[in-house]
Amino acid sequence: MSPAGTATLTTTRPAPVAASAAAPVRPRRNADATAPRDLPRVIGADASVPLDGGGSVAYANFDYAASAPCLESVQEAVTRALPYYSSVHRGAGYASQVTTEAYENARETVRGFLGAWKRDAVVFTRNTTDAMNLLAHAAPPGTTVVVFETEHHASLLPWKRAVRLPAPASPLEAVAAADRAIREAPAGPRLLVVTAASNVTGEIWPIAELAATARAHGARIAVDAAQLVPHRPLDMGALGLDYVAFSGHKLYAPFGAGVLAGRSDWLRAADPYLKGGGASASVTGRGDATRWSADAQQRHEAGTPNVLGALAVAAACETLAGTGWDALVRHEERLLARLREGVAGIPGVRELTLWGEGVPRVGILSFVVDGWNARDAALTLSGTYGIGVRDGKFCAHPFVRHLLGGAGRAAESAVRASFGVGTEDEHVDRLLDALRRLAATAGERRAG
Repeated sequence: MSPAGTATLTTTRPAPVAASAAAPVRPRRNADATAPRDLPRVIGADASVPLDGGGSVAYANFDYAASAPCLESVQEAVTRALPYYSSVHRGAGYASQVTTEAYENARETVRGFLGAWKRDAVVFTRNTTDAMNLLAHAAPPGTTVVVFETEHHASLLPWKRAVRLPAPASPLEAVAAADRAIREAPAGPRLLVVTAASNVTGEIWPIAELAATARAHGARIAVDAAQLVPHRPLDMGALGLDYVAFSGHKLYAPFGAGVLAGRSDWLRAADPYLKGGGASASVTGRGDATRWSADAQQRHEAGTPNVLGALAVAAACETLAGTGWDALVRHEERLLARLREGVAGIPGVRELTLWGEGVPRVGILSFVVDGWNARDAALTLSGTYGIGVRDGKFCAHPFVRHLLGGAGRAAESAVRASFGVGTEDEHVDRLLDALRRLAATAGERRAG
């Protein structure tokens, strides 16, 4: 058996990659997208958790936006890869050859999943934060970055020279504000950084229009897709995106890998993000004579990479694309409509939203409960009802303060419920019932 044959143990071998750089690599589609299919299963779907009053209950996980549970297919892919696990590149041993091929196949699977161009770099990182910091490191000196205050800190904080825009009143205003800021930026490289889907409200941003605006002014666009790619397809080539970053742990692949995909020139020109083995092409006795790899991917993947993390990300990409996005989106939209309608009918519970109705969303909903501190509400949901949510400002402090300020809650926090393929109707109904009880309890305290 050859190394190429054994590499299929990882289940991450992609469809053939187009040889021409003139066309983006497209993700594989189902022949019949309308055919009924079971949704992928997640590890821990049958887990039970203890309750404060004794006993236990099946866990209702509403914390997917922080870290989604592992897909069974991802666990299986990693398990199958372990017998031949070895370090990648330069190894002559059979296991190293197998692992190297599997690792590079994983890179091409991710390329296809994102619809990236063949000439684009696909760099494996630790997570979205790591990917955005890599891009900030590689941006040419003097680059002006335009970014909205609504961003996650991973996209808000890494830049040396940033123009921060206030929260826009509508998607149209977001495009208009970006247009003005890019047009008025100083001469030199310019980069627009924007989320694809908010980690606070779940609202999907108009990235196609924003990309067109950036191109019209000769600027580039980098998209934080961490909250979009677990829920919706993304085609970099069709959208005209220069860079995309996302995290495996939000894509049902919690093995410590993320991705920065996009144009290679800035990455090739920059010093390695980390300096060490793999990034170097030639090292002499003199430190100033080091020659770095001309390959953008190798240049920024110094040291032994997280091979299993990369294989896990690729397996998740294959599973979601193979399931069919229609089925995944229908499942999520049905549950989101059920949750939002239920929350809207509970006096004292208010959903946080930037743009209101009529804007597409992924499975994220943040809210406040009158009379309840967000932390106390989250702890009660966990200890009394077996429901896991997130509370705080969600690493998006300026944005959450903006959303809460209108209600006089500028110093407070919110509760976030987020979900995905492992979420069931019973979980949503349990959360709504718990929120009704929390709101009623607060009302009784006020009345007393």
